[in-house]
Amino acid sequence: MMMPRTALLIVSLCWMSAVSAQQAVALKSEAWSFIEARADVFAAANRTIWSAAEGSLQEVESSRALQALLADSGFEVEAGVAGMPTAFVASFGSGRPVIGFLAEYDALPGVSQAAVPTPNIGPNPEAGHACGHSVFGVGSTAAALAVKELIAAGKLEGTVKLYGTPAEETGIGKIYMLRAGYFKGDDVILSWHASDKTQASYGSTKAIVNVKFKFAGVAAHASAAPFGGRSALDAVELMNTGVNFMREHVKQDARIHYVITDGGGQPNVVPPVAEVWYYIRANDFNDVVDYFAWVKQIAEGAAQMTQTRLTQVEVQSEMHELFPIRTLAQTVHQNLTFVGPPQWDAAEKQFARATQAAFGSPQGRSYENPIALHAAVEPLPEQLSEPRASTDQGDISWFVPTGGLRVAAFGYGLPIHSWPVVAATGTSIGTKALLVAGKTLAATAVDLYTDPALLASVRADWQQTRGDAPWKTLIPEGQMAPTQVR
Repeated sequence: MMMPRTALLIVSLCWMSAVSAQQAVALKSEAWSFIEARADVFAAANRTIWSAAEGSLQEVESSRALQALLADSGFEVEAGVAGMPTAFVASFGSGRPVIGFLAEYDALPGVSQAAVPTPNIGPNPEAGHACGHSVFGVGSTAAALAVKELIAAGKLEGTVKLYGTPAEETGIGKIYMLRAGYFKGDDVILSWHASDKTQASYGSTKAIVNVKFKFAGVAAHASAAPFGGRSALDAVELMNTGVNFMREHVKQDARIHYVITDGGGQPNVVPPVAEVWYYIRANDFNDVVDYFAWVKQIAEGAAQMTQTRLTQVEVQSEMHELFPIRTLAQTVHQNLTFVGPPQWDAAEKQFARATQAAFGSPQGRSYENPIALHAAVEPLPEQLSEPRASTDQGDISWFVPTGGLRVAAFGYGLPIHSWPVVAATGTSIGTKALLVAGKTLAATAVDLYTDPALLASVRADWQQTRGDAPWKTLIPEGQMAPTQVR
C-alpha cells in the first residue's frame, strides 16, 4: 500500500523531530498553494519578459516587471544597485537566517523566435530568451513571494531576498554586485535554470574571463595608397590565428572563442581601428589567469607584426568555478521529488516534438526523440560531471553556499541557446517549468529556515568544499560595471 505524499515527506524528514517535520510539511504546502493560486500572474510576468527579450544590461522592462511584483507584495526594493540600472535587490523580514534567490532576465542576441514550433521571428526581432531566463526570473520571484507570505504571517523567522541580476550571459551582473558587497552576508543562495530535464543541481562550472582587445592602425586608401596605412584588422586576424595555434597546447577542459566586434568601415579604407571579443574558459580559474596572459602576449605580437598598437585590453567580467554543496543538493532533490516534475498534456508534447523535428544540426543530425518533454525527476548524481558551461553564480559560491535545480522547459535533447528554447518557454511549457522551480525553491527555503542543524550542515559542507583558496580577480581595482556590452 502506497503512503500518501505528506506521510512520505514526514518519513523522509525523520532526522527532524515529529513536530518540526509536521510544521515543515504544512509550511511547504502553504507555499505551494500560494504559487499555484497565482499561476496566471506568473505566466503573465513570464510572457512580458519573454516578449521584451532584452539583452544584457538593457533589461529595463524585464527588471521593472519583477520589481513591481515584489514591491506590490510588500518587499523593500533597492533599484539600480552596483551601478547597473537594471540590477536590484528586494528584501523582506529581519534577522537570520537570510535566504536569497537569484533572478536572471537577459536575452540572447540573434535568436529571435515566436512561440511556435517552427523557425519564425518573434516579438523582438533582435533577440530571444534562448537560455530560458524569462522563466528563470519569474520562477525565483514566485519562490520569494511565497516565502515572504510565511514570514509576514509569523510562520517563519528571518529575511528573504530576491536578487535581480542582469547580464548573466556576459557574466557582468553578479560579479559587480558581489564587488559592491551584496550576497556576502546571506546564509544560503538558491537558484534554478531551464533545461531539457528535471534534476537537482550538483556539479561545478567553468571559470571564464570576458575580455576585449582593441587595436589602432593608420587609415589610408586601400587601393591607391595601401603603403600609407596600417590595418588594425590585420592585427585582429593575426591575433586570432595565433590563438588558434595556441589551442593545441592548452588542457582538454579549456575553451577559447571570439567574435570580431569591429572590423572596419568599408573595404576601400584600411581599418584604423578594430576590436575582437574573447571568452577564455577553463575548469580552474588559475588556468584562466595563465591562458589570459598568453592571449595578451599573442595580441602584443600581432600588433608588432602589423606595426599597429594594442590600445586597450578591457576585462569586462569574469566568472569563477562554482563550488557544489552535496548537503544542499540532497535537500533540493528531496523537495523536487515531492513537488514532482512538470506534467505535460498532449498539446505540449506535440509542440515539443515538432521543435525536435524542425531543429537540425549542421551535420544533419535529427533531434527527434521518443521523449518529447522530460517528465521525471532524475536521480541526484553520485559524482560531479565535467563542467561545460559557465555562470556568474560561481563567484557567489566562493563566499556563500549556493544550490539549485534544473527543470525541463523545452524539448528533450535539444541544445540550450537555440530557437526551440525560446519557442517553448513562451508557452504553457515554460509556465509549468517555472511553477515547479518556484515550489521546489520555496520548500528548500522552508527547510533552511526551520532546521538550524541543516543550515549548519550546509555551511560545514561548503567550508570543506570551498577550502581556503584565495579569491582573486582579473578585473581592475575600482572598475565599475560597463554600461553596455557591445
